[in-house]
Amino acid sequence: QWSLRITAYAQRLLDGLETVEYSESMKKMQANWIGRSVGAQLFFPIEGREEQIEVFTTRPDTIFGATFMVLAPEHELVAKITTPRQQAAIDEYLDYVGRRSERDRMAEVKEVTGAFTGAYALNPFNGAKIPVYIAEYVLLDYGTGAIMAVPADDERDHRFAEKFGIDIVEIVDKSMHPGATIEDKLGRMINSDFLNGMEVLDAIDAVIERMEELRIGTKKINFRLRDAIYSRQRYWGEPFPIIYDREGVAHAMDEEDLPLELPELDDFKPASGGKAPLARKEDWVNLPDGYRRETDTMPGFAGSSWYFLRYMDPGNEAAFAGKKALEYWRDVDLYIGGTEHAVGHLLYSRFWHKFLYDLGYVPTDEPYRRLVNQGMIGGTILYVHLATLILDGGERHPVWVPAHVTDGEIATVAGIGTGRVHLDEASGTRLVPLAFGTEKTIHNEQHYRLYCKDIEALGTSTNSDAPYLQSVLEQGRGFAWETDEEGRQYLSLSYEMGKMSKRKYNVVNPDDIVERYGADCFRMYEMFLGPVEQGKPWNTSGIDGVSRFLRKFWGLFYDSAGNWTVSDEEPTKEEYKILHTAIKKVTEDIERFSLNTCVSAFMVATNDLSKLNTRKRAILEPLVRLLAPYAVHLAEELWHELGQETSVHHADWPRLDESYLIEDNVTYPIAVNGKTRLTVDFPADADKAVLEKEVLAMDDVQKYLEGKQLRRVIVVPGRMINLVVG
Repeated sequence: QWSLRITAYAQRLLDGLETVEYSESMKKMQANWIGRSVGAQLFFPIEGREEQIEVFTTRPDTIFGATFMVLAPEHELVAKITTPRQQAAIDEYLDYVGRRSERDRMAEVKEVTGAFTGAYALNPFNGAKIPVYIAEYVLLDYGTGAIMAVPADDERDHRFAEKFGIDIVEIVDKSMHPGATIEDKLGRMINSDFLNGMEVLDAIDAVIERMEELRIGTKKINFRLRDAIYSRQRYWGEPFPIIYDREGVAHAMDEEDLPLELPELDDFKPASGGKAPLARKEDWVNLPDGYRRETDTMPGFAGSSWYFLRYMDPGNEAAFAGKKALEYWRDVDLYIGGTEHAVGHLLYSRFWHKFLYDLGYVPTDEPYRRLVNQGMIGGTILYVHLATLILDGGERHPVWVPAHVTDGEIATVAGIGTGRVHLDEASGTRLVPLAFGTEKTIHNEQHYRLYCKDIEALGTSTNSDAPYLQSVLEQGRGFAWETDEEGRQYLSLSYEMGKMSKRKYNVVNPDDIVERYGADCFRMYEMFLGPVEQGKPWNTSGIDGVSRFLRKFWGLFYDSAGNWTVSDEEPTKEEYKILHTAIKKVTEDIERFSLNTCVSAFMVATNDLSKLNTRKRAILEPLVRLLAPYAVHLAEELWHELGQETSVHHADWPRLDESYLIEDNVTYPIAVNGKTRLTVDFPADADKAVLEKEVLAMDDVQKYLEGKQLRRVIVVPGRMINLVVG
């Protein structure tokens, strides 16, 4: 296998997160994946042997509580230190572990398994004998593949010690810290020799200092990150520019023979012996003098990690991009991508860019300055009361089953286990997502009762899910129909929002939406659903509002008969105010990436202009330019109808004129003793003295002052006027 040595950049990848504008959740995901741990590398002698067990621990302070050690079953020392008496037990356990995947071993938290090797390690500080076990919860490729187990301070170690009857020695007094968990790094050391009385963090420093003095260990930084496997046994990846000599030694190809391109193949299946498809092309693989080409290819992230650099200088035939272009463009200002790439593509891309930076090929060591993670648009996952489970003994359980689950899987999903289960009235019909019927909340879940009368009305329903439901019900004779308090039959349905998946029959096909509403409407509705970073449920019924807005916007240019109505008449100040309010709002919200509020601003402007029956070119032409990034096709068509010959997408962004946003008048609430009695418009530039004089001269105000003494007049310019009387 070829590997990408990303581990050499672990610390730099971690440090680089402080220099970029990513979400805190994204930074945390990458930091956790890199997994930096500060601790100690420590060596335990093995009684009667020359070998030592190397461990890495973030809690060296707990060494006096280490009452056993655990090796990964695959550890090389297992075969060397297992005693003859324990060999059969170890062999049996190794056979068990060999049938388990690494994922199973990591996920298992309830079942405790292991085997004693018969060997003993020695505590390097006091010489205490420590039994050495093997157990599946220790993995070879994490740390050193060996741990000093401290059951008083680790839950898995504690369960292991309880099962195998191993001593549990308390070494941290946490009585001064109510609520502290077993693994919290706080408290005072006890039963720990020279560490007794120290706080945990002080003890960590002290024990590392002592082990370095005794030369039995050293302070060390460890990373969870592992090198990336870079080989793939397939045809369509980039080929490795590597050839092998007769002895199988790899050599880089000469630069003059590059680039190496894939040969044409008709058969893309693996070659015999599990070799990659390229092995079939023997005339390409076999070279003179007995040399052979590498037949594995590179993975998808080989190109996706850095291809964007080519866009900086796509015509360059001498390099992926010239220095002048790279210095001009430098890095990506804004990257929009999902969190599913957080520890895959994005991490590889950051590593690759740092590598190119080290070679002097790029001017920055981070590829993306700002990253925005768009939220996922979810779909409805339908559940239907498919069956009643009848357990042994006649106990009946109605079950809510995901619509995509088959009859044979119902018992498993219901959590019944492997016991005998009989299904009554199960249909196994596969359903599509829908949201129809009378909503009812039961146990904080969304449920529907679909009554017969609702089903009969499906043929004339405008609900977009109706055709799907009709199709379902035609096949659904086996559904568990229920009867309500009034004797009416209904079908029980429930739903939740989740990721769209073909398997769950909740995918919304964009082509269907575009065919019905148009691409512009579909595009704007997705923006309108909510903030770009948040996940949002898809609801087809909500798209009608955006569709009506676009028709209304079109109506500013055409009358109901389809006649062009745009004039060159000079707009009023009020119309200019509507336009420039929209320009200001949309421009600022784009900078904040608040696309949903931009759509709202377009709707407000369109409604206000419609009320004024505005059809003036000086207002509508800049509004079309403003709308262009959102409704790209509609804006392009209207732009040409306005007499323009170039594309609207090459036009300048509308300029904001703040003077149109200045208010001539301000509406003041006039209050008496804090209670508003009337509102009055005054010039925006009126000072306090003028406002006070005008208000006191008003007949509608004087009637509230009759027979009372005016004690004070409070004027807040631009806000309110309050008369205090007694």
